[in-house]
Amino acid sequence: MLRVLLLTLSVVAIAYAELCKPDAQNAFKVRLSIKTALGDNAYAWDANEEYLFKAMVAFAMRRYSSKSTTQISNVLLCNVTDRVSFWFVVTDPNKNVTTVPGREVEAAIRMNRNRINNAFLLSDQTLQFLKITSTLSPPVEPSTPVWLIVFGVVLCLIVAGIVFLIVSGIQQRKKKNKESAERENLEEKGEVTVTVENGIPCEVLDFKAGHVNGVFAADDERFTSL
Repeated sequence: MLRVLLLTLSVVAIAYAELCKPDAQNAFKVRLSIKTALGDNAYAWDANEEYLFKAMVAFAMRRYSSKSTTQISNVLLCNVTDRVSFWFVVTDPNKNVTTVPGREVEAAIRMNRNRINNAFLLSDQTLQFLKITSTLSPPVEPSTPVWLIVFGVVLCLIVAGIVFLIVSGIQQRKKKNKESAERENLEEKGEVTVTVENGIPCEVLDFKAGHVNGVFAADDERFTSL
């Protein structure tokens, strides 16, 4: 009886070795960068971590198909390296000598990728299933529609432009009124007269002091009798 049991175990071990090997049918390679992801908080990859990985894959298979009865023992790991990398396959619960089709394993992994990553504190970049493409997380949609944000920005710019034009117009009008008032005060006192063309003062004449032309002043001095 013992010999039969040992022989059976040997046959199963050989069969498992044929099922789980690099580039075997329905086998997937996994590479983990624990040190890169966690730095000084990195944990060692040991038998407990392998057990957790098998449990997560079994969980993914059962969650993917409600009819699946995958157990931890159905997940086989092989060629484990220190860096850490390894290969794994999922055997059929009903026929342990065959493996679950790779497309089903891939679909289950993609469906539960975030749960697997979180279990090991890693991400798609540090926990890589080399034959399984990463599942991109759905884009975050803002609570406010984009068109409403753009409309609000444009409206604010328009209002700011209108306010700027109004304020500038008021300031220019005040300035003109102030200049006009100053000119009127000076004219009333008879001190100056201002010739204005197109709103620009052109000449200022002081009636009290008079206005002396330098050319005629020079001529008067030259012809003054001794």
